[in-house]
Order: sequence, then C-alpha cells, then structure tokens
Amino acid sequence: MSILCNRASPTTSKALQIKNLLLQGFITSNHLKHVHASLLRLGLDQDNFLLNLFFRYAFDFGNTSYPLLVFRHTKQPNIYVWNTVIRGLVSSHCFDDAIDFYFSMRRQGFLPNGFTFPFVLKACARLSDFQLGLRIHTHVVKVGFDCDVFVKTSLLSLYAQTGYLDRAHQVFDEIPEKSIVSWTSIISGYIGVGRFSEAVSMFRRSIEIGLRPDGYNLVRVLSACTQSGDLSSAEWIDRYLTENGLGRNLFVATSLVDMYAKCGNMEKARIVFDGMPEKDVVCWSSMIQGYVLNGPAKEAVELFLQMLKEGLKPDCFALVGLFSACARLGALELGNWARSLIDNDEILSVPALGTTLIDMYAKCGSVVQAWEVFKELKEKDLVSWNAAISGLAMNGHVKAAFGLFGKMEKSAIQPNGNTFVGLLSGCAHAGLVDEGRRYFNNMGSFFALAPSIEHYGCMVDLLSRAGLLGEAHELIKSMPMKANAVVWGALLGGCRIHRDTQLAEHVLKQLIELEPWSSGNYVLLSNIYSASRKWNEAADIRSRMNERGIQKVRGSSWVELDGVVHEFLVRDKTHPFSDKIYVKLEELDKELKAAGYVPTTDFMLFDIEEEEKEHFLRCHSEKLAVAFALISTASKDAIRVVKNLRVCGDCHEFIKLVSKITGREIIIRDNNRFHCFVDGFCSCNDYW
Repeated sequence: MSILCNRASPTTSKALQIKNLLLQGFITSNHLKHVHASLLRLGLDQDNFLLNLFFRYAFDFGNTSYPLLVFRHTKQPNIYVWNTVIRGLVSSHCFDDAIDFYFSMRRQGFLPNGFTFPFVLKACARLSDFQLGLRIHTHVVKVGFDCDVFVKTSLLSLYAQTGYLDRAHQVFDEIPEKSIVSWTSIISGYIGVGRFSEAVSMFRRSIEIGLRPDGYNLVRVLSACTQSGDLSSAEWIDRYLTENGLGRNLFVATSLVDMYAKCGNMEKARIVFDGMPEKDVVCWSSMIQGYVLNGPAKEAVELFLQMLKEGLKPDCFALVGLFSACARLGALELGNWARSLIDNDEILSVPALGTTLIDMYAKCGSVVQAWEVFKELKEKDLVSWNAAISGLAMNGHVKAAFGLFGKMEKSAIQPNGNTFVGLLSGCAHAGLVDEGRRYFNNMGSFFALAPSIEHYGCMVDLLSRAGLLGEAHELIKSMPMKANAVVWGALLGGCRIHRDTQLAEHVLKQLIELEPWSSGNYVLLSNIYSASRKWNEAADIRSRMNERGIQKVRGSSWVELDGVVHEFLVRDKTHPFSDKIYVKLEELDKELKAAGYVPTTDFMLFDIEEEEKEHFLRCHSEKLAVAFALISTASKDAIRVVKNLRVCGDCHEFIKLVSKITGREIIIRDNNRFHCFVDGFCSCNDYW
C-alpha cells in the first residue's frame, strides 16, 4: 500500500480502482484483459502487489497461456507472485508446468516458503511422482519448513497418494495438531492401497479424540466399508450420525444406501433411502442396483418406474440396473420399453449400456436382438465380446459361440477367464466333451491363463453330464484349489442323470460340510433315490431335512405380459386367472394324453398311486405360467418363462408336446440353462 500512497494523485486513484477491481475478481476473460491493459497504460504492470492480485484470478478461465504471457514480461516478480502463479498452474491441473516454475524460481535465487511447498507437493502427488516428492522434501528440510503444519500435511498427502503409507504414517505421527485434512489424507491413503480395515480404524481414532468428520471423510470411510464388506463398522457410523444429531447430507446418505445394498442388507438400505428428504438419480440408481444384486428383481423395476414418476431422468447406472432386472425376470417387453427411453446412439456408444443390453436380450432368449446390438456397437471391448459369446452359448448356439470366439481372436482381442467360462458352459450344455477339453487345455498352453475354480466347475459339469463320473471325480481330486459347493453340485447333478446313488452319497457328505443349510443338495439326492425307487432312503433324506429345520426352496416361475411380471408358485391358486389357468391345464392334459403323453413320475418322492403323482406334477409353477401365457397372448407370440429351479423331467416333456400341439414357441430359462421348445423339440436336445 505504501507504493500506492507515494504515487501522484490521479495515478494513485486509478491504482486504487484497479486494486478494488482485482479484489472483486474477474467476471470474463475480456474483463481480465481490460484490467491488464489499464495496468500497462498506468505503468503499474510491474507492481508486484497488483500483479499478485491479478494472477490470483487470472487462472480461473481455464486458459493458462495469457497469465503466463503476462508473467514472462514481469521483470522482478517477488516470492508472492511466484507462489500465486504456481498455485494457479496447480489449480489448472498443469502439474508439470508448476514443477518447472518451482525450479525456475529456485534458479533465480528465490527461497520457497510455507506457501510454496503445499502447492508443489500437491503437484508431485497428482503426478504420482514419489521420487520428485522426496526431492522436494529435502528442500523443505533445508529451508527449515519441516515443522510447518501445512507443509507436513502436504507431505502426508503426497506419501499417502503415492502409496508409501509407512512414510505417510511417520509424517502423520510428527504433526502435533492434526487437522481434519491430516486425518482425511491418511485415511484416504489406506483406502487407496486397499487397506480398508486400517482406514476404518484410523477413522474411529479420529472420532475418539473428538474430531467432527466432514461429509467427504464420511463418504470415503463408507466406501472402505463397502469394499471390505465391513457391515458392522458402517452400522456404527450410521448410529454415530444419528446419536450425535449430525444428520445426513445427500452424499453421505447415498453412500450409506450404496454400502448397505452392496453388503446385502436391503432392509437397512431401504430405511435410509425412504428417510432421505431429497434423492438424486445416483441414490435411486444405488437402490435399483441393490435390488438387482440381492433381489427381488421386481423391486428394482418398481423403483425405476417410481423414479420416472418423480420426474428424474435415469442415468447410465439406473438403466444398467433396470436392464439387469429385466434379464433376471425375463421381462423382454419391459426391457424393450426401457431401451426406447434413450437414444440408440447413446446405447451403442456407451459400452456398459450396450453390454448389459446384450446380456438382457440373451437372458430373455432373444438371441437375434442380442446379436443385432452386438453388431451395431461402435466399440467392442472384451466385456461385450464375452457377453455375446456367453449369450449364444447359453441359448444353445454353441457352434456360433465358437465361431464368434474365432472372430474375437482375429480382432486381436485377448480372451480372459470369463471368455472361457462362456465357452466351457456351452460345451457342458451341448455335451461337447472333446471341444470342452480342447478349450480347457488351450487356456494355459495358448493364452497363458490359469484355470480358476469356475473353469474346473464347468469341466466337472461337462464330464458329469456325459456320464464320465469317475473322470469328473478324479478331476476334482486333482484341482489346485479346494472344490466349492458349485463344483461338487455339478458332480451330484451328473449322479442324478446317471442314477449313481453310491457316488451321490459321497458327494452329499462333501456338500453338507460346505453348505449345511442348503436344501437343494438334499432334494437332489432324494430325487436320485426316488428315481431308483429307493423310497426308504428318499424318505430318510427328507426326515433329515425336517430334523435340521431345512426348508426346500419353493419352485416359482415368472411370465411377462404387457410389461407386468406375473409370478406363479407350485400349486398356486392366488392369481386372478387361476380358474381359467387350471381349466386350460385340464384341456392340455387331455390333448397331450391323446397324443401319447405319459407323465414322468420317476422323481416323485413317495411310492403313491400314479394318478396322485400326476396331480402333483400338473401343478408345477412352469406349467401354470405356460397355461397363463397361452390364454393371455396372441397365437403368434413366443412365450417366455423364467424359473428359479431346474425344470423337472415331466415339465420338460409336457412343454415339448405343448409347443407341438399349439404351434407356439416356448422359451424356458431355468437356473441352469435355456430351453427353446419349437414343434415338439427342445434346443437342449433333452440334455440338461
């Protein structure tokens, strides 16, 4: 100010006006140039005080070239001007330029101060340049700022962001009065290297010393809880917020919703969600994705529709969630409607949307639509190739999947483990043992991929279905990892097909150790006994289930009509059309028997009259769903049904004949594979 006061009055007055303008900041880049022109006209372009104010705002317009041009014409900039320019470059993400300016300043004889180092160290951190940061650290010590709290906090952030947590913790311990920034830096550092439990532990320490966390810190720690599955710590944070009356801002609440959903606690996720006074599309998307991940998928659909009613435009994540829910439910009409909400170019240019759409069409049994989306994708990455290969394989088009894999190789796309899961599962469903062995062996020999437990599971499934139970059992014994329930379950499925009760008993023992409360394993063994007419053994298995309180998963099937998903349970009579459905089943039963249909009762548990067995079989959920679709849809429409369990042998034979006498295409997706029934034939060739 003394410089300004010693000037002539008119100039001083103008200088004060310029100073006031500078303090107010610049509104436009033209305003910036106007002020610079005034400085030149008044001969104040070398006034460091005014230049410092000028540079403070000059970098706000995203163009660094103009302020740097002004700086190059500054003859004697002081340390404050240098600091302001370095700060401006860092804020403009010109980190290399900021480092160059720092060393240029040193070469011109200026000593950095406590305002210089935080920005230079931030530039090193953003560049992830640990060695350069270490070099700057030596400068800090040499000029005596190693005890400065702000500089130490910047050093802490540098080491934390570059992954050197031991050094970061050492600096952290040396800070006498730790600010929220210090705690956030060390916590973020632990999260960055995947040491989530230590991040949560540090957060707890900060709370214990009375530090009030900010929203950013809470979001970061909740992210750590999510990634580590630490539900108890997240619940503690939730309680802490409530008990201390801190409330929840939008970002913290959304993080809580996301955490609870990804940790599988949809009840608490919904409580937080429903209690939020305002919700953005990110929060809605988190809930939708949660229901897709944990079920029920129908809730995801209902929530998406509610979001639209609230006037929110769905983002990519919400649409991915809806498409995934449609895939789960087999809701093709709803998926097509959702697709119409967004521009086709956006679908084809956003990989996540295109890939999820391929997956949805494939899982709804609409291979043609899946293939059309894949062909039109502007950029095909590995995930989209895998989705197309798996989609073809799961729908029984295994040879087409092989051909697409060949095209992928020619496109120089390197396959990964998921690629071979799709190929091997296709081989298993089609009974292509030799091809499966070849792909399994080629993983290591041609593609340097070590088979994972999923690949071994596919091979065990393939061999077991083909009747090579001994070879499948030996493969399990030779696995480099311990077999899980999926692998043993594949072998048990083979025992069911080939009625090997002795091996099945051994397999069940392994499964009970791994999944003592899973009903499916017990049911499968009891079915094997029933098929072999070993009624006492079958009854014994059911008794053991009752003694242990194990409930059989109830069969259910879904069919979509006009965008609404209708669910049917075994022997269900709750549907509004139940009377008509059962009348239709009676009609079908008579027609099929006239055509030679004999119900397959091998897997009925008890040694009861055949007529009674037929009555139970007639009420299976997939038959109810098919009957409902027959009375509710046009004769030319394909029928699509999704079932939560494996289609039983009788229902499979029943639906084959229904497709023949009605002339309808019927697509059933069970928990194992697709069955496309046309004119009395199934795409699985009765191999499932």
